[in-house]
Amino acid sequence: MGIKLVSFAVVSVLLGYYVYLPLPEALDERWKLMMVDACFRSLEHLAELTEFIGLKHYMEVMTLLTVAEMVGPMSDENVTVVDTTFNGVAVRVFEPTRRKPGLRRAVIYMHGGGWCLGSAKMQPYDALSRKTATELNAVIVSVEYRLAPQHHFPDQFNDVYAVVKYFLQREILAQYMVDSGRVAVAGDSAGGNLAAAVSQQIQEDPKVEVAIKIQVLVYPALQTIDFNTPSYQQNGNMPILPKTLMVRFWSEYFSRDKLLLKDMKDNTHTGREDRDLNSLVNWSILLPEKFRKQYKYSPPGQGNEGTSSTIVPGIFDPRAAPLLAPDEKLRALPRAFIMTCEFDVLRDDGVMYATRLRGAGVHVTLEHFEDCFHGVLMFITWPTNFAIGQKLMGRYIDWLQENL
Repeated sequence: MGIKLVSFAVVSVLLGYYVYLPLPEALDERWKLMMVDACFRSLEHLAELTEFIGLKHYMEVMTLLTVAEMVGPMSDENVTVVDTTFNGVAVRVFEPTRRKPGLRRAVIYMHGGGWCLGSAKMQPYDALSRKTATELNAVIVSVEYRLAPQHHFPDQFNDVYAVVKYFLQREILAQYMVDSGRVAVAGDSAGGNLAAAVSQQIQEDPKVEVAIKIQVLVYPALQTIDFNTPSYQQNGNMPILPKTLMVRFWSEYFSRDKLLLKDMKDNTHTGREDRDLNSLVNWSILLPEKFRKQYKYSPPGQGNEGTSSTIVPGIFDPRAAPLLAPDEKLRALPRAFIMTCEFDVLRDDGVMYATRLRGAGVHVTLEHFEDCFHGVLMFITWPTNFAIGQKLMGRYIDWLQENL
């Protein structure tokens, strides 16, 4: 009996040590977050092990997160759900079942997951789209773009662009009874990156006759220059998206080259010929003081040749990193709603983009959540239903209701 008690105590201590994380007091439901993060970290450790021994690529193991959350295209009394393709790209379309007088609004949504994980068919995104379609009386097109490591930039961007361009045809909008003046693009995390990139590029396409009215970017990833911003430093070990994982996502988006991953982790991937881009992400200028805090700015890539775009094409392409677009490209962009979280390595990407958009004359609403961590839109369904996730989803839908 004594041995069993001692063994139980030891296991309990070890489990508690593994699960417990010192989290900021501003975060609610901290123990729930610790448990969720422990599950995430366990899968990450398994992914690292299987890649190390050569069984599977790291991201192929991490896709278990996606597979576990998949749901079918089930219609209900409020929404008709169909899986189809637009321009050869898989999409899930949500249409309100009850037809109301007049034309409807539409949102083209891009899921998150670091360009490597995620799916429009995951339960949280399915739930978000259903609720948005019902409350806005809107058609929601959720894009199932290709993923790394099988596909690299610009495949993900090209898929999303193809869907948006297809849907913006007047005959397609008429087919779905959508008002051509009330179409939005939206996305979270990597999806926010894709929504921002498409908004920039679509305006220059002479074959697109219908303009996007608004863009909604939820904790977006927007720049590949500096992985040492204050939010990366402050939140480098935060649950769900630590710096190491975010940098890995960026690296896999472009290449399987482990040298790029190492240089990105060290923030030495910028070559001399690329350093003129530093001014576009200089957080000592673009961030308000409350986000700069006590951190000191150091230009990335100093004293290093860097991996740079000469070795990895596209790494500083605005289609991959929208914050690197020149001012003249930003001026014609539609109104933007940017949502950021305090405890998120990507916080400063969204804040800096808001600063640059405002400087270019674009109307921007920046809403910062002081009690929020990255990825909360993934936690709006049982058993990982967080109150802050519901709050963020509610604000997202409310803003669309008021502005679309």
